[in-house]
Amino acid sequence: MNFYTRKWVKPEDLNPNGSLFGGTLLRWIDEEAVIYAIVQLGNPHVVTKYISEINFESAAKQGDIIDLGIEATNFGRTSLTMRCVVRNKISRMTILSIDRLVFVNLDKDGNPTPHGKTEITYAYMGIESDEKKRD
Repeated sequence: MNFYTRKWVKPEDLNPNGSLFGGTLLRWIDEEAVIYAIVQLGNPHVVTKYISEINFESAAKQGDIIDLGIEATNFGRTSLTMRCVVRNKISRMTILSIDRLVFVNLDKDGNPTPHGKTEITYAYMGIESDEKKRD
């Protein structure tokens, strides 16, 4: 699993208990995952279809730095399924895990459309990324 995104937990991200508000973390995850799906499918028209059970394993507190990890697990005809792990950057403790996030590839009219992908790529709209060049 690759951990590309880091977030710093700030006072405005906290719930009344002084820990990271779950809704804020889920917003960060959804944004990271849809960006990943857009890059993998080469299409900016991608939507969240399904998020499986969300397992909060430990709390993040103000000042913590967290890593968001996303990994593609399955390419469907019009969909991309991923899993996610969020961990504390310093302690490496898992904060949250999600087994399945499903995103659907859409055409310009908002209809599901086949994407033709079968494996992870490092290109977006035909432009090779720095990650592929480093391999």
